[in-house]
Amino acid sequence: MLNLSINSKLPNVGTTIFTVMSVLAAEHKAINLGQGYPDFMMNTALIALVNEAMQTGNNQYVHMNGLPLLRERLAEKMESLYNANVNADTDITITPGGTYAIYTALTTVLQPGDEVIVFEPGYDSYIPNITINGAIPVLIPLTYPDYAIDWELVKTKITSKTKMIMLNTPHNPTGSVLSSFDIEQLRSIVKDTGIFILSDEVYEHLIFDNKQHESMLRYADLRQRSFVCFSFGKTYHCTGWKLGYCVAPAALMKEFRKVHQFNCFSCNSPVQVALATFIQHKELYLQLGKEVQHKRDYFQLLMQQTKFKALPSYGSYFQLYSYAGISDEKEKDIAIRITKEFGVATIPVSVFYNKEKDDKVLRFCFVKKESTLEEAVNRLMKF
Repeated sequence: MLNLSINSKLPNVGTTIFTVMSVLAAEHKAINLGQGYPDFMMNTALIALVNEAMQTGNNQYVHMNGLPLLRERLAEKMESLYNANVNADTDITITPGGTYAIYTALTTVLQPGDEVIVFEPGYDSYIPNITINGAIPVLIPLTYPDYAIDWELVKTKITSKTKMIMLNTPHNPTGSVLSSFDIEQLRSIVKDTGIFILSDEVYEHLIFDNKQHESMLRYADLRQRSFVCFSFGKTYHCTGWKLGYCVAPAALMKEFRKVHQFNCFSCNSPVQVALATFIQHKELYLQLGKEVQHKRDYFQLLMQQTKFKALPSYGSYFQLYSYAGISDEKEKDIAIRITKEFGVATIPVSVFYNKEKDDKVLRFCFVKKESTLEEAVNRLMKF
């Protein structure tokens, strides 16, 4: 009998909280406001374009870097939105989702012993992606309750080993966004250094209250050191398609593609063909922020009938709510109890920290049908 064992590269990682809470929600027939996906139909015209692409034979590999026409259209979009001169041939690679783009960028840059500045709470893939590459996450807490970056603290964490700063705007899970002040602080810190930036901008169009999305692509000095990651799934309400892209200067993208070619190599062909046409409907992504803000505002209005206290959300699919005035229970415990006893699944914000921090806050996904939000709040009113 073989005696095989694996020396785990991620010994402290188990099943993600999203899977745990989704299974629990299904078991208890709960409304799932935990995992970040819409429960309404995506644009049927895009579905038709994918079907047409399949029917007309676009089912074989496309170029490793992504369908050329789609990359050209993306370059045009970035010039229009951010006044960024992006080369479609050398600066853009289509990826199977934004998370893949993040992992590939980190793997491209990091060597064992490198340090990466990571802000908490943060998307759950960041730290495992860093540690599996032998690098060291340097964790900096965002300032509760507005979840702002303490740039003076960041300055104290920069060392000769600092290889990268990771940013996420609009931010998951908090809904905070970078400001012009944040950009100026960032520029000052990285100036005349060899520090890279990884900017997770998958929610670029889901931004509210007339705020500007501070993409790294807006700033030539930041763009020259940045890998910027995006998601079609978040823009077009098709998260299950797992298609995104990364933008970086040619020299950085050349190395990114070395990793990419031996992992995914080529992404879903008919979807790329369809998106190359569909992306020309600029009004769909330009008005997306207002459409999603309407859902945020409606959810806020409904939640005023409960005992939960809203924290600001300026972007993304999510809003945080405090239950500090209701219960002293730990976040995980109360999230599980609300799912089981009241039939609404949420995500405890504590799981977005490497070492759980309990501020008595839960994350709700509000990008749902109005009827879904209404029923969820009816249940929460009993809490």
